[in-house]
Amino acid sequence: MAAHLKKRVYEEFSKVVQIPHEEAQAKKLRLSKPSKSAALHVDLCKATNSTDALQYLLQFARKPVEVESVEGVIRILLEHYYKETDNSVRLKIASLLGLLSKTNGFSPDCIVDDAINTLGNEKSHQVLAQLLDTLLVIGSQLPESPAVRLRLIEVACKCGSGIRSECLQRLTSGGARDVQSIISNYFADQDPRVRTAAIKAMLQLHDRGMKIHQIIYDQACRLLSDDYEQVRSAAVQMVWVLSQLYPESIVPIPSSNEEIRLVDDAFGKISHMVSDGSWMVRVQAAKTLGSMLQVSSHFLEQTLDKKLMSDLRRKRTAHERAKELFVSGEFSSGRKWADDAPKEKLDSNTVNLIASGACGAFVHGLEDEMFEVRIAAVEALCQLARSSPSFAEKCLDFLVDMFNDEIEEVRLQSIHVLREISTHITLREDQLDTVLAVLEVSEVSGLPPPRAGVAAGSRAAQHTSVF
Repeated sequence: MAAHLKKRVYEEFSKVVQIPHEEAQAKKLRLSKPSKSAALHVDLCKATNSTDALQYLLQFARKPVEVESVEGVIRILLEHYYKETDNSVRLKIASLLGLLSKTNGFSPDCIVDDAINTLGNEKSHQVLAQLLDTLLVIGSQLPESPAVRLRLIEVACKCGSGIRSECLQRLTSGGARDVQSIISNYFADQDPRVRTAAIKAMLQLHDRGMKIHQIIYDQACRLLSDDYEQVRSAAVQMVWVLSQLYPESIVPIPSSNEEIRLVDDAFGKISHMVSDGSWMVRVQAAKTLGSMLQVSSHFLEQTLDKKLMSDLRRKRTAHERAKELFVSGEFSSGRKWADDAPKEKLDSNTVNLIASGACGAFVHGLEDEMFEVRIAAVEALCQLARSSPSFAEKCLDFLVDMFNDEIEEVRLQSIHVLREISTHITLREDQLDTVLAVLEVSEVSGLPPPRAGVAAGSRAAQHTSVF
């Protein structure tokens, strides 16, 4: 009995002694890394000046941040942002905010309000631009929250003109349902940079496959008369895009009961821009005309007719008089006064002002003082003439005249154009003489000059390869 009791006591004692030992074995030492936010906070507190703070931020940017630490790090950065007076440090913090917002697995919706508040008292345009980038990054990371993205866009658009311009350029990635309506509201902005950015943002939507609403056409046409050339240049492109999207749509003619196809109306308006005050706009307008192949033939042909008017009587152009003299075999003796006087009486009620923009567009372009405009006009004539044999015949006189241009590049381009449309044209003898006279100049044609006394027929055969 005593032995049994002693054994029982020994077993119980052993259990009591072994319990702490077993628990000690079950506990393992765990080493934990200090949080990124705490480490960053310590580094920034150690910084004695802006240079040190910027160095710590640059070092921090090279290190990865775990998802669970992102929000804490952002809070530390925001806290230091409001204390910092140096623009370069605030700029780097704004950059880091955007970078951290793109961390996989992190949802930046918890920092939207804080990010918006940073715009409140910021004076530096560079920092504002970077904060704008950060806001747009946050919006792009929240595809299921269009309301948040729209709020971010509206906030950014309330900033200065430079920020509004940047925002409009980035707005195309937002995917807002009424993005076209938002952008078009800035077509009438007081700052030309914003108006330009708004048009370019709309063009970006088109490039990304979104169909631009036809209602934008009237607004784009009004911008063709803007005071700033950058706006007019972008508007030319916008009008062209809409003419390709809705070529057969019918639009009313201002101050008239008549209607017209949209592509024809756009062609007339862009033709008018060939006489713009800016040579860069004139170049773009001329190039754009060459790609408008759906325009009606009568509008196309009016680009070669200045319709010189004198008391509502139409005067013949120099080309018409030259052609008539060649056919009749007569030449002006100089004895007749006003032998080019108008013979055709026009009724003022029948004068069509609808297509006045298209009248003589290419004539103005080919006679422009800037050779870049003349080259653009020649290239546009080539594109249109290849698709219209009748137009090719009508523009032949003008192309032959360009062989006498003072700029070699213009003359060479005219030669190439005649070769391109050679299947649609037939040179008259007087035109052929003009062409061959130019081709004899070796520095233009690149061919050796013909031998003296060679007949016109032989010279034509000699230079056939040019065409």
